[in-house]
Amino acid sequence: MRVGIIGTGTVGRTLAGKLVSLGHEVTLGSRSKENAAALAWAEQAGPYGHTGTFAEAAAFGELVVNATSGVVAVQALRLAGAEPLAGKVLIDVSNPLVFSPLGEVSLEPVNTDSVGEQIQREFPEARVVKALNTVNSEVMVDPGRVPGEHNLFIAGNDPEAKAQVVALLTEFGWPEGSVLDLGDITAARALEMLMPFWLKVMAQVGHADFNYSIRRAE
Repeated sequence: MRVGIIGTGTVGRTLAGKLVSLGHEVTLGSRSKENAAALAWAEQAGPYGHTGTFAEAAAFGELVVNATSGVVAVQALRLAGAEPLAGKVLIDVSNPLVFSPLGEVSLEPVNTDSVGEQIQREFPEARVVKALNTVNSEVMVDPGRVPGEHNLFIAGNDPEAKAQVVALLTEFGWPEGSVLDLGDITAARALEMLMPFWLKVMAQVGHADFNYSIRRAE
């Protein structure tokens, strides 16, 4: 499969590397073709790894991943363009974290909206699925870093798109039963709200190799 990734930060590069290792072909998109992080990644990724602009990555991908910061996600996808996103599964892994000068964390948007919903409204022909935003990038692509059973969550309006995302997560090593579908894209609000809590847990645990495990009574 051809995958376009919007964003060249740690999350984007980690996902890109995993996808290439699984035999997918990836274009890592940035604002500029001269992005140093993207060029360095492509140099070591081999023939299946490419770089390009946001628009080129979106046009290249049969599936597109938004791996930008949540506070700039819509702007970045506007640069990618509505036409190359139309009809495609668009996985949104972003979180709208805002840090104060004192290091306090808040979300924007929050409560009555989410980045996932903003993206779906802005690009109504895209098939947006919120996923992977509740774990560290290394755990995203290697769930075995956390022992035992633990869970991912997805949300989106299109059942077929969500099924496609679950299939890809299975390739990453997530057992199918570990992925919990929380419903339509409005559930992205709850998923994004988990991140300030996640940061507090990380501070107590001392590292990012942890995750949520949902236990159900019989």
